[in-house]
Amino acid sequence: MRTLVLDVGYQPINTVPFTRALTYIAKGKVEVLEEYEQPIHPDWQAPAVVRLTHWIQPFKARVKFSRQNVLARDRWRCQYCGERMPTRELTFDHVVPRAQGGKTLWENIVMACVPCNAHKADRTPDQARMKLRKQPTRPPWLPIFNMALQQVVSIPPEWRDYWTTELLP
Repeated sequence: MRTLVLDVGYQPINTVPFTRALTYIAKGKVEVLEEYEQPIHPDWQAPAVVRLTHWIQPFKARVKFSRQNVLARDRWRCQYCGERMPTRELTFDHVVPRAQGGKTLWENIVMACVPCNAHKADRTPDQARMKLRKQPTRPPWLPIFNMALQQVVSIPPEWRDYWTTELLP
C-alpha cells in the first residue's frame, strides 16, 4: 500500500510506502486526511492520504536529462502533431538531426510519434515543412512526483478527492 503525500496547499508531491507515512505521522511531520478501509493492526488503519504540516523548500537541483523527464516536459505529446500518446509510442526526435551536427541536449530534443518522426527523418522541421509546437528548453522544475505516479496503475478510491489528473498506462 502506498500513501499519497500532499504539500501544505493540498497539492500532490509524492507517494511513499505506508510504513514511511507512519514514520512521518509519529514525527509530527504530516496530518492524516484519509485512511484505507482495511486495518493494518486491530487498532490502526493505514494512511491513504497525508498532508505536510509545514512548507518544505523544493529541490534547487538542475533537471537531469532523461527520457522520462523529456516525456514529462512535453506532457506525453508529439511535438509535431500534438497527439497525446502512451510512452511506448513516443520517440526522441533531434530538432537539428545528428546527421547535421545536432546534439542530444534539452534544447534539441522533443518527443515525437513514430509517423511524425519517420516523416521528418534526417531533416530540420523547416526542411521537412513541419511545425514544431514549442521550442524545446531545459525545464525549470524537477518532475520528481511524476515518476512515482507513473508506476501507479490505478488510483485508490481514497485518493480521488486529491488526485484529479489521468494516469497513463
